[in-house]
Amino acid sequence: MSFLRIPFKYRLLMPMGLILLAIMIFPLGYSLAISLQDYELSRIGQERFIGLDNYIRLFSNSSFWTAMGNTITFVVLAVGLELVLGFFLALLLHNKATFMRGFFRSTLLTPMFITPIAVGLMFRFLLNSQLGVIPTALEAIGLRVNWFGPDLALFSIVLIDVWQWTPFMLLLLLAGLESLPEDPFEAARVDGAVGWAMVRHITIPLMRPIILAAVIIRMLDAFKVYEYIYAITRGGPGEATESMQYFIYRTGFIYFRAGEAAAMSFTLIIVITLLVALLFTVLRRESA
Repeated sequence: MSFLRIPFKYRLLMPMGLILLAIMIFPLGYSLAISLQDYELSRIGQERFIGLDNYIRLFSNSSFWTAMGNTITFVVLAVGLELVLGFFLALLLHNKATFMRGFFRSTLLTPMFITPIAVGLMFRFLLNSQLGVIPTALEAIGLRVNWFGPDLALFSIVLIDVWQWTPFMLLLLLAGLESLPEDPFEAARVDGAVGWAMVRHITIPLMRPIILAAVIIRMLDAFKVYEYIYAITRGGPGEATESMQYFIYRTGFIYFRAGEAAAMSFTLIIVITLLVALLFTVLRRESA
């Protein structure tokens, strides 16, 4: 009878609440508990509580800070390039005068439907300095580029991500452009605004909330970069392309230090949460 006394609307939510509890809340709570222990997968049953020691040790772990720096650099470069290219392509495809607009709208979205691990393997061979088609073509015109050398490896990963996920940014921004009201643009045309002036003073201000939302969505996904690095560089050469996700994987599942890996995961969650909160604050101000 006590169950029947619960309001009907809450009873409808209970199955979803139980599912969330099972697949999200419990794993997060369990991993938080692990992060406070000296927990090694090679010594199951010998765990001991050490408090915040795993978190404190991160401050002196140079590999952790290298991975964090690589990840933030990757996110800034990849999301920035995808935003610029996606916005430019969205403007072109929004223009009714663009040649074969319908064809390009469909074909430009193709890369994001390929699984990231397959994209990583594809570019691993395309950019291989000995067998790759792209380095061979560049050598034919006198350019020799080691795409996965110490200087270019991280930027090559960025370019691979840009190739695959610019269509996603394009899709979000094109949807935003399609939803903009026509009145401001008609008024601007009457006043003589054309071309870049209209984009700068009308389109971008109206699109700002949509742009910020697109950046937040894409940034959250970019922080999880793992597949390209696993398929191509395995974090190398040295630690040049080691991301936080790959470093956490290596610490937890290769070196079996699950406690440290869990602490790194929660530290990354805190960093992402702070960045998202900052962007949401900007988004609210823009929408006000």
